[in-house]
Amino acid sequence: MKTLWELFAAFFRIGAFTFGGGYAMLSLIQKEVVENKKWATDEEVLDYYAVAQCTPGVIAVNTATFIGYKQKGVLGAVAATFGVVLPSLIIISIIAAVLQNFMQYEIVQHIFGGIRVAVAVLIVNAVITMGKKAIIDRLCVILSISAFLVSVIFPSVSPVFIVLAAALTGIVTMKRGGADK
Repeated sequence: MKTLWELFAAFFRIGAFTFGGGYAMLSLIQKEVVENKKWATDEEVLDYYAVAQCTPGVIAVNTATFIGYKQKGVLGAVAATFGVVLPSLIIISIIAAVLQNFMQYEIVQHIFGGIRVAVAVLIVNAVITMGKKAIIDRLCVILSISAFLVSVIFPSVSPVFIVLAAALTGIVTMKRGGADK
């Protein structure tokens, strides 16, 4: 049985070893929560991501809160949320205190350039991993391509509307007997 400390520690590790924000954390959350700890299934984590994307706040923090709540109720949500946020708070406090003194150095600029590339790769990895599990039939292929095109062609459209449209499509097709496999 998981303890509050286990929830805190797992999400502290995720928060401490992920650069690039919420989306970069998704693959680490999946690996830790589904594969290592078995606290949730791939489908549950995908559902958490979808809801977390539609709620105010950072997707990784929202996801940690949902997972913590599922495991240990309100105290679990607090432990997981605090765990995933604390490393960033510590790191940002340190960086803010010293960064201005070092930003003019070319090597620091190159370090941040390398970190940006690594973050992009982590985000692509999360998308591929989630896509392999989420795209299960023809309807899912159509929805994923449509959502991608809408977000690229109309970048000002809120992801909330894209998710709601996909959910509505799922409800409509469910009432009609589902999509072809």
